[in-house]
Amino acid sequence: MSLQSGLDALKQERYQEAVKLLEQFCRNCVERDSPDYLSAQMSLIKAYQGTGEIEKAKVLCQKLMMSENPQARSWAEQASQSFRQTPATQSNASQKASRAATTGIKLTMGGVGGSLTLASGVTMTLLFGMVFALGLSLVFILGSDDPLQGLAIAIGITLVFNIAAFFLSPFLMDLTQGWLYQTRWIQLAEVENLSPETAKVIRQICQEKKLKTPRLGIINDQNPTAFTYGSLPNSARLVVSQGLFTYLDDDEIATVYAHELGHIVHWDFAVMTVASTLVQICYLIYSTARRFGRGGDSKIKDAMQTAALVAYVFYVLGTYLLLYLSRTREYFADHFAAESTGNPNGLSRALVKIAYGILEEGSRTQEPSRLIEGTRALGIYDHKAAASTGTAYRIASDTQKIGRVFLWDMFNPWGWWMELNSTHPLTGKRVRALSAYAEQLGLPTEFDMGRVIGEGKTLSKSKLYGNFFLDVVLYGAETIGFFIGLLMGVILWSSSPNTGLVLGAPLMGLGIGIVVKALVMFPNYQQAPKTDILTLMSDPYASPLRGQPAKLEGQLIGRGDAGYKFGSDLKIQDRSGMLYLHYASRFGPIGNFLFGMKRVQSLIGEQVETVGWFRRGIAPWMDLIQLQSKNGTIVNSYHRFWSFILGGGSIILGVVLTMFLSSR
Repeated sequence: MSLQSGLDALKQERYQEAVKLLEQFCRNCVERDSPDYLSAQMSLIKAYQGTGEIEKAKVLCQKLMMSENPQARSWAEQASQSFRQTPATQSNASQKASRAATTGIKLTMGGVGGSLTLASGVTMTLLFGMVFALGLSLVFILGSDDPLQGLAIAIGITLVFNIAAFFLSPFLMDLTQGWLYQTRWIQLAEVENLSPETAKVIRQICQEKKLKTPRLGIINDQNPTAFTYGSLPNSARLVVSQGLFTYLDDDEIATVYAHELGHIVHWDFAVMTVASTLVQICYLIYSTARRFGRGGDSKIKDAMQTAALVAYVFYVLGTYLLLYLSRTREYFADHFAAESTGNPNGLSRALVKIAYGILEEGSRTQEPSRLIEGTRALGIYDHKAAASTGTAYRIASDTQKIGRVFLWDMFNPWGWWMELNSTHPLTGKRVRALSAYAEQLGLPTEFDMGRVIGEGKTLSKSKLYGNFFLDVVLYGAETIGFFIGLLMGVILWSSSPNTGLVLGAPLMGLGIGIVVKALVMFPNYQQAPKTDILTLMSDPYASPLRGQPAKLEGQLIGRGDAGYKFGSDLKIQDRSGMLYLHYASRFGPIGNFLFGMKRVQSLIGEQVETVGWFRRGIAPWMDLIQLQSKNGTIVNSYHRFWSFILGGGSIILGVVLTMFLSSR
């Protein structure tokens, strides 16, 4: 797509067409410092203003103000003045909910997040106990004649691992951050130039809590994020990305820094460092015991296999304890930020804008961000949850539309179920807690969560929970079918000995389970309604199991597989948001690889119409059925095909096996 066609459309005031052409040119342009790219960016700002997308124009202008090209930087600084005169911008600013006149007012959490001290204490005690027990058992297994000596060795091993991890991990993280993301360490004065209120908040909190100013870092990446790590509060690191300053306003940036300082004050980074190490030690013991359990003396071999099994169970339990602790510390860091800044509404806006920024940056690149993927557990926001919130904010800065997306987070039982595997609480729950803090301060709330909660109470409980409990069963339909078949086979075999039934019935049960699950997951799509991404994401009844047939029109903007050059999944964008499309070849994994290697790149940038089954989890997605581009290219996907092949094949194999063995 040529730059000139976009410039011509802009000159003739065909703004919608200009946006489309210029965005496509920018995505396909390899040299981001070239004059053509910078010219396209400047023209795109004008086109956004022409379509009324002031927020997008403002974000892009802020990016150009940080350009290394002096002419582009000067132009952007002049253009930024126009936003201050734009009525739409003034209107959005006036809609900002206010903040408290003073800071430091104590806010009650009302049961949100539980007890941080209890969560940390219980988690650490259990994890330490697990590692200690495993270390002790391994020492005994390896033949210590003196139990007391074995006990001392086990304690020593555990302590050495933990102490080394506690003190060395920050330096190892420094090396990793510098290598992967080129982290640049800066002084507080530079932060003050970028966000004056942030510097004020850092000084205030450090003075009140008698902390040394953390080592401050910045990563030159436009995906907005922030994270903290270290071993002791006075040697902590607080790192943010450049995108935080691009997408957030001054007071919102300050609340993000306050949130991260809350982690330092609460020693969260130290607790998580040790807890993560303990979980990894469990896995290390599991892998070591499994390896030693493959040969040698039968007594030692059996003991090692038992130790490996126990270690793996401890590893799984430890992982979920770690996730629970991670979610709890996020609630308490939000609470700390609300108290120390008196601006819970600012943090609510920051969370939503961070989601929007992640979504925007994802729409401009063909590959997912390595920074966002690599710092998922550390960051202030789980990028997997950004699609729904970011989509709502993107279509309009309308708090009611954003609030409707939160219905799923707060009322759908799948939200609670999916959250168990997440490092962060769902966004809707965090915003609800922050809104409660605003109410305690006597402030109007940024997002009318009272309205959202009122609407949530009118939702059909039978539809929410009836489907959920049935779907949980259906999730394990294959396993349930297998064991029912096995049980029936054993019962029939006891009355009429037939080896075929014992072997064939479980396979038939497995196949029936697969088919039943497929019928629920992939319903008839012939009458799939035409809709948009925001409407799908606003459905409070959406499920990760029950596919919702839908038809979308939009542009394919990149791959959906993080860091995978030949990924077969795609990202589609319409005027309301972005969604991942999951592709399945009729030839299985090999077909997926070949499709990703040979065809995906040629499809990126195409305007398409897609049909698929929409699903909602922490991250929403659509299982693709068919994709048709404007130039006639058709792509078919075969999710249901493989389910029926595997299910039908298992049933047929079970029947054949039963008949064959019965005839002998």
